Parts: sequence; structure tokens; C-alpha cells
Amino acid sequence: MTTVALFAQLKLRLMAGNLRGDLQRKLGFIFTLLAAAGLAVLGFFLMSLLRLAPPDIAASLVIMAFAAFLFGWMVVPLMAFGLDDTLDPAKLSLFPLGTRRLAIGLFTASVTGAWPVAMLIVTLGALVGLASSAGGWLLGVPAVLVQFALCVVASRLITTALSSALRTRRGRDVLAVAALLVVLLAQLPNLLMNGGFGDPATMLHAMAGVLRWSPPGMLAHAIADGGLVGVAEVVLVALFTVALAWLWIKALARALVTPDVSTQAASVRRERGLADRFLPDGPLAAVVTKELKYIRRDPRYRVGWFSAILVTVVLSFSLTRTAEAGAGLPITLSCMGALMIALQSINAFGIDGRSLWMNAVAFGSERGLKLDLAGRHLANALIAVPVIAVIAVATGLLTGQPGAILPGMLTGWGALGVGLGVGSVTSVVLPYTAPERMNAFSGAAPGQGGLAFASAMGATVGIGLIVLPFVVPLLFGLLWVSILAPFYGLLAEVLGRRLAARIGFARTPELLAAVSKPT
Repeated sequence: MTTVALFAQLKLRLMAGNLRGDLQRKLGFIFTLLAAAGLAVLGFFLMSLLRLAPPDIAASLVIMAFAAFLFGWMVVPLMAFGLDDTLDPAKLSLFPLGTRRLAIGLFTASVTGAWPVAMLIVTLGALVGLASSAGGWLLGVPAVLVQFALCVVASRLITTALSSALRTRRGRDVLAVAALLVVLLAQLPNLLMNGGFGDPATMLHAMAGVLRWSPPGMLAHAIADGGLVGVAEVVLVALFTVALAWLWIKALARALVTPDVSTQAASVRRERGLADRFLPDGPLAAVVTKELKYIRRDPRYRVGWFSAILVTVVLSFSLTRTAEAGAGLPITLSCMGALMIALQSINAFGIDGRSLWMNAVAFGSERGLKLDLAGRHLANALIAVPVIAVIAVATGLLTGQPGAILPGMLTGWGALGVGLGVGSVTSVVLPYTAPERMNAFSGAAPGQGGLAFASAMGATVGIGLIVLPFVVPLLFGLLWVSILAPFYGLLAEVLGRRLAARIGFARTPELLAAVSKPT
């Protein structure tokens, strides 16, 4: 059996294994297939519609699309590092295969699956939308295949070259921050257009002109050209892809024999934390100290904090240039930042995983569970309260409404309290396992993605409904209501925590089982 057939069968068997799991795993697999099929159909249709656009606009859009596809293939696998074991060469070091055969097998596994096929179909849509001659149709097929191969090889080269760094905590921290900066930079064209810095068509042609001489741009131009110049461009990019494949094989050979620095012993230091200075010794101080260490050391927490600040600041900068900003805009954005922070608490016990049984033994009663939740909320509040203050100040200044800074700050604190109360209930009603893996973007264990989505959506709707009593009057100009928002949020947190303690203690075995799924 050839290497290609072997790895393709292995990948298909792994995919078929999802159909032999529990109901949640089956539903998640079906949802993934439907989502990939929907993306393929919609993407192919949209790319095909470019035939109705002027040729220069269609060519520029396909150049931008091809470049975006390549960029996505390079970035998204980095965010999935630690979730997909085939991305980490260290997981494959004991395979009895040579480096070249292993690279061929990994390439085959990369193109086998619903999402790679969906992306190939979307890319084929450019052939329908851009080819205008017989030469374009004939040249378009190899151009699309070279584009697809370029995306896969570039993706594998980057993940293999950075695998050693991504296994370290510092490398994952850098990746988390870099991903947020990428998201911020992706909004730059929209911000410039909203700010009136340029005509959209002019900006499109300018960016396409820069990307025209990149490998994806050359392939898109080859489809539109359909002549000898297009043939030369396809051949040149194909040679470039072969060169990247050679570099990937060299990087794979080096990664397979490089020691894993993430297993080296680290120094242990004893230090006094914030909770030790201000809280008396006891269960509350222990929980607060543990949660603060999680926040400081786990990249997933830092992604949430940075995301809340960056997204609200970007939205405030963008919205102030599309409409007249009133006092309600900073208040709305502050509540949005508080909502994003509070959503980190909708699965409070998932991060503990199998070790939650020790917490269950420690609290041992409904009152103990309520105290445990109080410690978690206090640790979050110690970070979230100043972060929301920063968001309120930034949005108030960027929107030109400094008078709305204090109401926005108070309202954000109230929304945070509501979010913590709702998060307590969802943590015991819809718990799920947080993967014990080296990834800042992982959400749930395999088969629990739908449960995590339902928890997030339910919490978002619940928080939105509960904050209406003090948000609606503020939007109508009754700013004095903001004084009551923190007390309203504190009341919601206390009531939510009590309800969660009553429900959670009664179903402690189910809670332990839900957060201890194999990952």
C-alpha cells in the first residue's frame, strides 16, 4: 500500500471514528460536515458571481481572495497547534517512516477532510468567475491546484518550523498576542474606509496591485490572462511551491531530532500573592490565589483580556466615523467589553478538569461550593474591574464623550456582575471539558463543541436580558441610573451564585463527569 493511500485511509478512519462516539460527538461531526458543505456552496457561488463584475474589479477581488486563503492557511493551523496532533512533529517521531515518506503522508492527511475539500471547491469558483477565454479555462485548473498545494505546503512549513517554540508557554503567549494583532490589522482597511481616507475601489486596486506579484496574485492573474504570460506565472509558482516543500522536509527532519524544550525542568519560586496580603487564610484566599495563577499563566485567559480591550477600542474608533456618537455609544461599548470578559466565566470548572474532585472534597457542602464560586468571581473582578475602567476611558475619549466615561464605567461594572452571576449558573447546568492542551484558542473537548456553543449563546442571551433594566434608561439619556448599575450587578452575582451552588451541589457527580472527558 502506498504512503498516500495509507495516510488517506488513516485520516478517513479517524473521521469515521466520530460516528462511533456518544451523541454529542456525532452531532458535532454532522454539524462540521454541514458547515463545510455550506461554506463550499456559498463560497463557490460568490466567487462565480464575479463574472458579472467588471474584469478589473473581478481580477482584483480574486487576487485578494487568493492571498487571504494563503494567509488563512498559514495562520489558522498555528491557532490549532496542540489540538491536531498531526501538526506537531514530536507526535510522529517514532513512526517507522523516512522523512520524505512522512512528508508525503502528512500532505495527504492535510488535504483529506471536509474543510480542505470545501476550500478547494471555493477556490475552483474563481475559475468560473474569472476565466474569460479558452486559455483561461485550460490554465485555470492547474492554477487552482497549484494555489491549493501552495496553501497546504506553506501551512505545514510554518507549523513544523515553529513547533518547538509553540510547545513552550512563552511561545504560546507570543502566538496569542500575535493572533490578536492580526485580527486588529485585518480591520485596518475597514477603519480607513470608515474614516474617509480613501475610495473603496481605489483601495481595492491599490492593495491588489501590491499583491499582484505575490504567488497567489500571479496565479489569479494567470487565470484572467490565459496566455503565455499566465503559463509562465503558473510554472514559476509551482517551482516556488516545490522549493517550499523541500524546506518543509528539511524542517521536518530537524524537528524530529530536536529535543522538546517544553519538558525541561523549570525553577520553582515561592512568592506571596495579592490574596495573601489582603485576605485571611482560608478557602476563599486559596481559591482566589489559584484563579489568579491561572489567569497569569494560562494563555487562554490572556487572549480573553486582550480581546475585550482590542475589540471595543477598534469598534469605538470605527463607529465614531460612521455615525454621530452620543453618550450611549461609550456605555454600549463598555458593556460589550464587560460581556466579553464575563463570558470567560461561563465554564468556571472546566479549566480544573479531573482535578475538580479535590475541590469537591474540599467544599463538601452547598455553602462550600458557594464560597468556591465567590473566590473565582473575586479573582476575576480583581482583573476585570480595572480593565473595564480602561475600556470606558478609551471609548469615552475616542468617541469624544468624556462625560460618558463614568456612566460607562459604572454600567460596565454592573454588566460584569450580571455576567458572573449568569456564568455561575451555566457552569453547573452546561459544564464541559476545557482541553488540557497547549493551545490558547481551544474551547472544548472533542464532541462538546455544540455544548460549548449552547453555553455561550445561552449566557449571552441571559446577560443581555438581565442588564436591560439599567441599560435601556441609560440609552435614553437617564445617566443617573448608572449609579445603581454596580449594586444591581452585585445583587445578580449573589443570586446567581446561590442558585448555582444549590444546583451544582445536587449534581456534583454529573459535573465531575462533564469536565473530565478525555481530550
